[in-house]
Amino acid sequence: MEEFTRGLHMILGIPDPQIVIGYGLAIGLALACIVYGWLHWNEEDDSNGS
Repeated sequence: MEEFTRGLHMILGIPDPQIVIGYGLAIGLALACIVYGWLHWNEEDDSNGS
């Protein structure tokens, strides 16, 4: 794991692995939201709006 984080440091220039994890989670969750919205785009809703 240390080689992996050292490799990310060299590529991205980010010294702290926790920052890399934060960016990864933010990007991953954004992609998950996009996929969820795309899958449920035209889904019928049975509620009456109230």
